[in-house]
Order: sequence, then C-alpha cells, then structure tokens
Amino acid sequence: MPYESISELPKSVRNLPRHAKTIYMKAFNSAWSADGTGDDSARDKAAHEAAWETVKSEYEKDKTGEWVKIGEARSAASRHLQRHRRR
Repeated sequence: MPYESISELPKSVRNLPRHAKTIYMKAFNSAWSADGTGDDSARDKAAHEAAWETVKSEYEKDKTGEWVKIGEARSAASRHLQRHRRR
C-alpha cells in the first residue's frame, strides 16, 4: 500500500537521510500506482525494489556505513572521523 508519510516507511529505510526517505517514499508510491495489476504481495515487492533502486541511484554507503549522496562519501567520512576525534 502507498505511504502517506515518512514515519510509515519500513524499518529497513529508517537509517536513510531524510531526503533519501522522501525519494524512497515517492518512488514506492509511483511504482505502486503504475502497477495496477497483480496481487498486492507481488506489487508491494516490486514497488520496494523500484524504490531502493531509485535511492541507490542518488545515495551510497560510505566507509562508515552511513548513507550519503553519491560523490560526497569522502567528505562524510571525514566528518565522521572528526566527530570521533573530538570525543
């Protein structure tokens, strides 16, 4: 079923940055609406796969395991290291 808000997204998406969650939700809802046939289970699976592919076209995991925009992985890793050095 389509999502009405980010708070409804599955647990597997909770570690994404807010913008990536929005991308996921919009892609899922679009895929769900586009595939008006078939059983809901298959439709749901296909919509989740499409949503993840859309997120992965803009985001990737950096060396620390955090999701960052593609191309920003080095700077995010540097911020992560700086954060831990201060402690």
